[in-house]
Amino acid sequence: MNNIRTDLALENTEHISESGQELTGVEITTEEDDNLGITVTWVKITDEIGSTAMGKPIGNYITIESATMKESDTEAHEEIIKILARKLGKLHDLKPEAVVLIIGLGNWQVTPDALGPKVCDKILVTRHLGDATPLDLQGRVRAVSALTPGVMGLTGIETAEIVKGVAEKIQPDLIIAIDALAARRTSRINATIQISDAGINPGSGLGNKRVAINQDSMGIPVIGVGVPTVVDAATLVNDTMERMLGEMAEAAPDEEAFYGMLRGLDDAERYGLIKEILDPYEGNMFVTPKDVDAVVGRLANIIASGFNIALHPGITQEDVNRYLN
Repeated sequence: MNNIRTDLALENTEHISESGQELTGVEITTEEDDNLGITVTWVKITDEIGSTAMGKPIGNYITIESATMKESDTEAHEEIIKILARKLGKLHDLKPEAVVLIIGLGNWQVTPDALGPKVCDKILVTRHLGDATPLDLQGRVRAVSALTPGVMGLTGIETAEIVKGVAEKIQPDLIIAIDALAARRTSRINATIQISDAGINPGSGLGNKRVAINQDSMGIPVIGVGVPTVVDAATLVNDTMERMLGEMAEAAPDEEAFYGMLRGLDDAERYGLIKEILDPYEGNMFVTPKDVDAVVGRLANIIASGFNIALHPGITQEDVNRYLN
């Protein structure tokens, strides 16, 4: 589709629209909560034409956006948790007896890539309990397992092979995989959650795409959940140039036409030029905010809470906190 680094379907639709191309085979709906600053966009790729244009498999891609994800805003976080739980339910209808396997992808030794393992640390796992399930939880929880398989650089094993082997053994009805992603807009870093029933490519956020974890490779439905925690250097320079040209045009009205021409360059071409210039020096550099440790912790809490509520509908977040602590 284009050479701009992004894992977000929403950003692909934006790029196609900005370039003046007709977007076919794709349906888009948007919901907004102005009070809490939360926007939910549902992108549905319906056919091969849309898949080719988007550079993504046919499926549903739900994006939850809010700058409050990066902040200590309890009220907003509670609403995002509820939205996440509802949208997970929309993507896959789980029976009460269903078995779910949650996979925390990423490298726990690299903070921007540690989202998956951090989420798994906060999941209420119950598959091992069986008849030992506490009386007050019996009939209110599903059988849930969680696994953090690490990355191939640490294990020497393709992540998809580990997940496939575990799935064949425990026979889950659904796999949910969480990983860090990359975005083409710095404003979306740590402020966006994407949920998709098309699966996920481990390591894509840090530019290390591995074998996809999806229904084709696993043989069972897979929901991929990710948060963009990094942008590549070229994206950062591109965003900075866009803002700089806008401010320069306002400061020098006589030169507005010139700056407008520069801003009007095709986004993909400008990105490609910047990437080519940076390549000998910072071509492989990815950038993340300095407070990434705290923010990834907040995001892990939001995502894990959303999973716990969606997968164990008979319990509350207070119940989860009681059994995890």
